[in-house]
Amino acid sequence: MADEQAPTPEEMMRLIKEQSAIAAKHLRGEPLLYYVPWGFAWLLGFGALFLHYGLDGVPDGPVSLGQALAVLFATQILAGAATGFGMAKVGKGVRGESAAKGMMYGYSWFAGVALMWVICMHFTFNLPEAEASLLWATGFLMVPALLYMAGGAIWTSWPMFFMGAWIAAVDGVGVLLGIGWHTLLAAVLLGGGQVAFGFWLRRRM
Repeated sequence: MADEQAPTPEEMMRLIKEQSAIAAKHLRGEPLLYYVPWGFAWLLGFGALFLHYGLDGVPDGPVSLGQALAVLFATQILAGAATGFGMAKVGKGVRGESAAKGMMYGYSWFAGVALMWVICMHFTFNLPEAEASLLWATGFLMVPALLYMAGGAIWTSWPMFFMGAWIAAVDGVGVLLGIGWHTLLAAVLLGGGQVAFGFWLRRRM
């Protein structure tokens, strides 16, 4: 009777695959909390900066630099809160090597943002406004670009790795074209791109 109830090797393999898929989904987290909030933050924030600078140095909208930065910082704070909530959900109940990787990865984000803040503050008052803005914008996009790629390598996530590479490519092209083009590309290709990317990942889960 007991032998009749015991699962077959095929059923055991199917059960292992299902549990592995559930565990992987849990550790990857919710893309709607990781990518979509940052996509909207960059779409609105860099969009406001683009209206301030315009492509040829003439503002395309009645938006001051202070107003544009306020939109960018406020939306990024909200995005960071959403991401932090998502990371807390993923980290709940995770122990051992995975927990250590997640903790070190989180500290890397904090260290990267803090270092870029110090670097930009050091140079910003010695540069014209447009160049100082370009330094801040490109520097703070470089941090997520590199850390997304590093995160993709740590957790063998090609979508995460390619998103980092995409941010790095757009950031690199934008810095060559100047602050107006950089803010436009960041808003459309990175902001809009992350929103689309987050929903695409969610549909695949």
